[in-house]
Amino acid sequence: MKLDITTPGQQLFSGEVSLVQLPGLDGLFEILENHAPMVAALKKGKVKVQQSDGNTEFYEINGGTAEVLQNNILVLAE
Repeated sequence: MKLDITTPGQQLFSGEVSLVQLPGLDGLFEILENHAPMVAALKKGKVKVQQSDGNTEFYEINGGTAEVLQNNILVLAE
């Protein structure tokens, strides 16, 4: 899957991932390959990114939105 995490000032991450965990308004949720299309609002918290090579990274966001479509995830973060 392709993940892009973008803020108004910079691009935090762009690359291939196997799992993304996001802080949704109703709690944490995870996205895996072939996830159904969706749009979700995000709250302040950490985005967990598990890269295809097994490395895990965390990014702090202050809210935003996430769009999932055809194995592409776009996170527009504040």
